[in-house]
Amino acid sequence: MAAGDGTWREYDAVELPRVLQGALEAFAEQGYHGASIRELAARAGLSVPGLYHHHASKQDILRALLDAVLTDLLRRCTDALASTGDHPAERFDALVECLLRFHMFRTEHAFVATSELRSLTPANREHVVGLRDALQHLLDDVVEEGAADGTFTTPYPKAASRGVATLCLGVASWYRPDGPLSPDELVRRHLTLARGIVNGRD
Repeated sequence: MAAGDGTWREYDAVELPRVLQGALEAFAEQGYHGASIRELAARAGLSVPGLYHHHASKQDILRALLDAVLTDLLRRCTDALASTGDHPAERFDALVECLLRFHMFRTEHAFVATSELRSLTPANREHVVGLRDALQHLLDDVVEEGAADGTFTTPYPKAASRGVATLCLGVASWYRPDGPLSPDELVRRHLTLARGIVNGRD
């Protein structure tokens, strides 16, 4: 996939290996602790020994799943930034649109990545939090750059950046494809809200 070619907006129906796809569905429905290895194997169409051939433990499956989800989002965000110009406002809009579309089209992914962070061992959590922080830093950098050159008027760029991220993440909890807003309409509406956050005044 070429960076900056607009494909960061495209979402195929299937994007995960079958073990991780089955785990995603099970964790979304029952939570990490409620899903057994036997069920994960069944959802993947494997025996339990067959599942262990791919992953050493349920914990390894969770780490691999969250790694795949956040790496995909990080790649899409990087491609979105590469698709636009150097002006902070353009970069901000591209990044916010990317975050919004991900949380519209990958609601289960976003839910599991948020809710099951607590289920990771300390070492695995450190790895996944590092990916999450890298995503937040992309937005932080754009907002701070815009605040520094006067593009954005907020006196609190770090807090504004966190507010925008929360706005985008929240979409996953309520957006439905058959709802009243089309994806493009939701993007337009929430870009207006996000711009309001970074253009607030004390």
